[in-house]
Amino acid sequence: MPAYIIVDIEITDPKQYEEYKKHTPGSLVPYDGKFLTRGGAVENLEGTWKPSRLVILEFPSMEKAKAWWNSPGYAPAKLIRQRASNTQMIVADGI
Repeated sequence: MPAYIIVDIEITDPKQYEEYKKHTPGSLVPYDGKFLTRGGAVENLEGTWKPSRLVILEFPSMEKAKAWWNSPGYAPAKLIRQRASNTQMIVADGI
């Protein structure tokens, strides 16, 4: 069953965040992860949620999604992201 990491990011340091964006795609490859959306236009249809930057990643399983997030290959990029943004992130099972 696929799993999705859904991220709402408020960028606080655009220069550092650009560096983060360079490192992330390669870290997904060993976990068969891919971007479904990465910072495109977002329009609110209901409620009050107004993500600054929305990212959705797809993985073949919850295990692979969590393994990527905890991986040594993603760790350097994760540190950059954590310094350069305020992030809300969840992982959810697909159907």
